[in-house]
Amino acid sequence: MQFKDIIGQQGIKQHLIEMIEQNRLSHALLFLGKDGSGALPLALAFAQFVICQPIASPVVEDLFGGMSALEVKPSYLSPEELEGQENFQRAEKLMHSDLHFSYPVISKKAGDKPKSTDYINEWREFIKLSPYSNAYDWLQFIGAENKQGNITAEECNDIMRQLSLKSFESGYKVLVLWMPEYLGKEGNKLLKLIEEPPANTLFILVAEDEEQILPTILSRCQLIKIPMLETKEIEEALLARANASPETAAQVAAICEGNYREALQLLQHNEEDWQTLLKEWLNSTLRGGPIKQVKFSEDMSKLGREKQKQFLRYFNHLIGQSIRIKVLGNNAFAIAESEKEFALRLNKIASVSQQQAIIEELDKASYYIERNANGKMLFQALTIKMYHILQNKVVVTTV
Repeated sequence: MQFKDIIGQQGIKQHLIEMIEQNRLSHALLFLGKDGSGALPLALAFAQFVICQPIASPVVEDLFGGMSALEVKPSYLSPEELEGQENFQRAEKLMHSDLHFSYPVISKKAGDKPKSTDYINEWREFIKLSPYSNAYDWLQFIGAENKQGNITAEECNDIMRQLSLKSFESGYKVLVLWMPEYLGKEGNKLLKLIEEPPANTLFILVAEDEEQILPTILSRCQLIKIPMLETKEIEEALLARANASPETAAQVAAICEGNYREALQLLQHNEEDWQTLLKEWLNSTLRGGPIKQVKFSEDMSKLGREKQKQFLRYFNHLIGQSIRIKVLGNNAFAIAESEKEFALRLNKIASVSQQQAIIEELDKASYYIERNANGKMLFQALTIKMYHILQNKVVVTTV
C-alpha cells in the first residue's frame, strides 16, 4: 500500500510525511476514521513508509577529541525515492520482517487461543482485495459468521514478545493494530509497552469509534483524525478504479456520504431500481392501506441488510436534493433529471420540516438495521411513522 494508492486525504498524507522529514514522530499514533474513510490504507502506507527509511548509523569519536553523538540521522527518503527498493516491495506485500499486525480474529476450533499470525495469509489477501472494508467484512472473510471477533490476551502476549526482539533489517519495528475497540481488559497488558516502548518501536492503532477504546490506551496515543472523503474524490475513484460510468459514479458518490466502502456496495447493487421501489412505498403509505403496507414490509425484509440500508440511504439522498431545490431553486445545482422530477414531487407532499423529520426516522432505521433488527417489523413501524409525518400528525416514537 502506497500513499499514491490512497483516495484523497492529501492533507493527512503531507502531515504524515512531514512527521518523518522533520523528525517529529511519536511512538504511538491513533488513526481515527469512520468506516470507508481510508484510515486503514493510510496506516498501512505510513507503516511501509516509516519502516523503509534508512537506518541511523553510529558515530565514533573523532581523532581530535571532539564530542561524539550516539547516531547520525540519515537522509530522509521520499515515497518516490523508496519505490523499487527490495525492502519496500516486501513491506508493500505485508511481508517485511519488522512490520507486525494485530486485528480481531476467531478460534478455528473449540479451545483454541487464536492470534493474528494464525490468519496472516488471509489478512494479506483481504488487504489486497478490499483495503477499504470494515471489521464486519474481515470477520466474514475468515468465516466468522455469527462468532464474535476478539483481540485476545494471547494476542497481547504475542505482541509483547514480537516487539521485545531487535529489528531484523529496519531502523524501526512497527505494529499496526487494527480495531483496538476489540481489546477488552486484556488491552491493559499493553499499557507499559505503549508507554515505554523499546527503542525505535512505533505503534499505529487504527480505530473507528473513540469511545470504545480503553481510556488508558487512548491517553497514550497521538490522535490523527481521518475525515470522510469528498464527493468528487469518490466520483473520480469510481471512474478510475471501478470502471463506473460517469452518470453512475456521480450518483453513487452523491449518496455514499464520503464512505468509499459504501460507494462500492452501492455500485455492486446499482441494478436495483430504488426510485421505483420508493414510489411504491410512498403510494402504499399514503393511499395503499394496511394490506399493501404489510406486503411492502414483507418484500423489504427479504432484501437483506445491506440492500435495506442502501434503499434508506437513497431515500435520504433524494430528500436532501428536495430540500436543496426548495431552498436554492430548481437550477442552482446539477442534478439528474429523474431525481429532480422526484424531488419536486416530494416538495409537493411534504414541507421542509416534514422532510427533516423523515430523515431522522430513516437514520434511526439504518442504525437498527446494522444491529440486526427484524426487517419486517422495522419497515412496518417506519411506514406508520411516515404516514403520521406526512399527514402532519404526532409521530409515534420507538421505545
